[in-house]
Amino acid sequence: MNNYPSIGRQTSGNRALRDLLARPDNRVCADCGAPDPKWASSNIGVFICLKCSGVHRGLGTHISKVLSVTLDEWSDDQVDSMVEVGGNASANSIYEAYIPEGVSKPRPDAGPDERSQFIRSKYELQQFMKPSLRILSTTSKHSLQASMSISDSFRSSASSQQSEGMVEFIGVLKVKVLNGTNLAVRDVLSSDPYVVLKLGKQRAQTAVVKSNLNPVWNEELMLSVPQNYGPVKLEVYDYDTFSADDVMGEVEIDIQPMITSATAFGDVEKFENMQIGRWLKSHDNGLLEDSTVNIVDGKVKQSVSLKLQKVECGEIHLEIEWMPLDQ
Repeated sequence: MNNYPSIGRQTSGNRALRDLLARPDNRVCADCGAPDPKWASSNIGVFICLKCSGVHRGLGTHISKVLSVTLDEWSDDQVDSMVEVGGNASANSIYEAYIPEGVSKPRPDAGPDERSQFIRSKYELQQFMKPSLRILSTTSKHSLQASMSISDSFRSSASSQQSEGMVEFIGVLKVKVLNGTNLAVRDVLSSDPYVVLKLGKQRAQTAVVKSNLNPVWNEELMLSVPQNYGPVKLEVYDYDTFSADDVMGEVEIDIQPMITSATAFGDVEKFENMQIGRWLKSHDNGLLEDSTVNIVDGKVKQSVSLKLQKVECGEIHLEIEWMPLDQ
């Protein structure tokens, strides 16, 4: 029996998405063929596995907007976009129309280089599409990539390890931005704040809350975590219509205690609710208090309260969940 996700409001659009998920071509990842994909690119119109979703995020939201089919709420427009494409088979008939001899789709157990090369060639460089349908950037970087031959783009070498996108992801960080308190004034009497999260070259952003120094977002943002990860950088800005957005503070989130603790316990679904780690408050971080890492209903979660830095005042409160790649 298929367990179809409950996505957003129960509308005819959501029913249409569940019907789309039930089709045989959508029961495997559009890029590597892994069974039971739990992620999707809403603007491309394909269902993909967790490993491929990490590469899609690396492409940037201007190319692929990744959503979880079980964790995220979908707008009617996003559902309509998926339905309009028609699913994996329809999308692949366009994006994989001309795969040259000697080039193969990655298998579910493919390594990060092979997976990333194929996905970037397929969507970013559009090398397998009918030439008349290609829409490529005219920037020098993309022009250079587009001029590469198919064989060159799939060649594995030491230098390719240094190329953009040659990153092995180990999991996904789901950050729920709850609220801010006592944020700095950047307009006449108030501010229009929004939060930006950065990890490597990834960037995720909340909505803007108008005229509020104590905004409530309750908004979930997703970041793919590479094998060699650093801290997540959180920045707060005041939105301005006619000038550059004003900085309202920044702070770093150390995700190592969470990931290290989760890795040590392995399959956390086997354990009862318990504390498994701690990020300690110190003079060189922005924690308002020690932040514990906990197993809650089979998931690794952490509540974090942070004092914004390089600003006169302001606090941000988050809930973080760690989802390893094999989940």
